[in-house]
Amino acid sequence: MDVELISIGDEIITGHTMDTNTAYLATRLAEIGLAVIYKTAVGDNLNRMEEVFYQALKRADVVITTGGLGPTDDDMTKKAIVKVFKRNLVFHEEVLEDIKKRFAARGINMPSINQNQALLPQGATYLPNRIGSAVGIVIAEEGKIFVSLPGVPREVHIITDEELIPFLESRTKQTYLKVVKLRTTGIIESALAEKVAPHINIPENVRLAYLPWYGGVDLRIIATGQTGEDSGQAAEELATRIRELAGKYIFGEGEMTLEELIGKLLRERKETLATAESCTAGLVAGKITDVPGSSDYFERGVVTYSNRSKTELLGVPQGTIEKSGAVSAETAEAMAVGIREKAATDYGLAVTGIAGPEGGTESKPVGTVFVAVSTKKGVVSRKFMMARDRQVNRNRSVYAALEMLRRKILGIE
Repeated sequence: MDVELISIGDEIITGHTMDTNTAYLATRLAEIGLAVIYKTAVGDNLNRMEEVFYQALKRADVVITTGGLGPTDDDMTKKAIVKVFKRNLVFHEEVLEDIKKRFAARGINMPSINQNQALLPQGATYLPNRIGSAVGIVIAEEGKIFVSLPGVPREVHIITDEELIPFLESRTKQTYLKVVKLRTTGIIESALAEKVAPHINIPENVRLAYLPWYGGVDLRIIATGQTGEDSGQAAEELATRIRELAGKYIFGEGEMTLEELIGKLLRERKETLATAESCTAGLVAGKITDVPGSSDYFERGVVTYSNRSKTELLGVPQGTIEKSGAVSAETAEAMAVGIREKAATDYGLAVTGIAGPEGGTESKPVGTVFVAVSTKKGVVSRKFMMARDRQVNRNRSVYAALEMLRRKILGIE
């Protein structure tokens, strides 16, 4: 079944709001074997929305829209739906009661205008929205499935995961699908492809995708089969071969994050960590503490942005900074040693660099970053050359630091 995704809203087509909903939907749909063949955006104009809906229903089996289901006059999606499908809006008491409960739970009196959200196209079913007032709408007829979701990304994620995907799976089980995602870090996409691609054979019923992100590359394997066993075996055979070829770069599978893995490793070993950051200004500590229960292993983090703070808080010798510079292997190592000793932890992790857009020199251009890891057995550091964009440099530096720590914990060279 082919799918068309439609983003609705003037804010989308004018660029004031980034459309992340269709990206999320496309990813989740691919996992159940549904191909997105078109993605369309349309503003809050009733006639144009009708035109787009008609066109999508002609060329796709499944049409999914996001946006325009709010209670105000500028939310026109339901108006366009009833015109396209030639039906009236019908009041649903159970939807209204659910909306009232949500407002009451927040201690707010429900504005009367929100009653509009209990009006749904005649003959439609709805997908519950456990965090918002706009439910999803489904019309299935003549071999077509039309779905309308609210525009708030968090609501799109929840309705998609909890309601839409199970609904579509129940309608599209001609084949069985198995998805395996291997998560790598510390290697760029092209280098990973060179290690993997020449040494694998991919059957016709299996697809392999390289999906880069700030910290590395995800390898997504999608296999289909006549039975669940067939698809599972096909996916696992390729995954096993990739693990053999790229094992030391693979840190997890599925939705495992690098910070979750590090937390798991430290907790299992009953070891502790402290961080000292300059150019990343606490982003490393923030990422580590995103994991619930991180207080079991994370002792403290300090931001030592200035040279004086590096000396006063971490004990970095002034002479080291004067001789080698604040952005250097020597300073990064001294920072890592200093925070580990002061925090009395098993690991000290430090980052210093030139995030940009200014501050670079010929010998140390923007994007120069040093990461160091200290243990009782010694300290190691590594130089990284990032990009020229400040936020890109900071984000990449976070994952470079986490990857160095992972390797140190696991003893990977």
